[in-house]
Amino acid sequence: MSDDPKISPPPAGKFAIEVEGLQARYDERVILESVSFAVKRGEVFFVIGGSGCGKSTLLRNLIGLQHPPKGSVRYFGRDFTHAPVSDRKAFLRSFGVLYQGGALWSSMTVGENVALPLELYTDLSRRERAGIVGLKLAQVGLAGYEDYYPAELSGGMKKRAGLARALALDPDIVFFDEPSAGLDPVTSLKLDELILQLRDTLGTTIVVVSHELASIYGIADRVVMLDRETRGVIAEGDPRELRDRSEDARVREFLNRRMEPTGQKGVSTS
Repeated sequence: MSDDPKISPPPAGKFAIEVEGLQARYDERVILESVSFAVKRGEVFFVIGGSGCGKSTLLRNLIGLQHPPKGSVRYFGRDFTHAPVSDRKAFLRSFGVLYQGGALWSSMTVGENVALPLELYTDLSRRERAGIVGLKLAQVGLAGYEDYYPAELSGGMKKRAGLARALALDPDIVFFDEPSAGLDPVTSLKLDELILQLRDTLGTTIVVVSHELASIYGIADRVVMLDRETRGVIAEGDPRELRDRSEDARVREFLNRRMEPTGQKGVSTS
């Protein structure tokens, strides 16, 4: 039986996430400085920028894998950064994360992977967990794959299995770390369509870390762009508006670059 505390449903309000004055660093090396932005409820929000600009570092700070020495992150108006450890554990139950590659445990079946959060954070019976696992796999188009192992899945199927696990606890927010990495264009498009479906059917707030223009223009409501040299935000808004009207040459160059095919040759389109 889990003793982890539970937080009440998110209160009414405009924003799902508010980041204010956040600093991120590794030892003495500052990666991000004074980063501030907000994500609206039910929004598909992208964190974009070139290599080394701090996108993944920002994600690690948002989900609690790193603790910012300065600034704060609030979820639905509640302070996550400075909350007691017990409360932070409760916060973690309110969002899911799809890591690059799906991050599935290779020694566990797909069903066991998806059931893991339910085992850790709920008091549900084995039968009840199995029912939820089946539902979540069906939501991502993997009904009937409970007994498969990750090695038996294609790249796209692993991503979807990882997403099913991220959805196991019915999170209010789902974070995606470079979801198109390693996928061919067709599989990437299918994943983008699935992300929109989750937002539209479940009202989930979506945050995506990516540099893929096809996905950015295909599903993003708004973006925030990070810059390696300034260590901060240099643009925020509709990516199409920024592409066409930004006064910052770095933003225009990034958003007007030629789209490269997503993924690698030989990857299955499943």
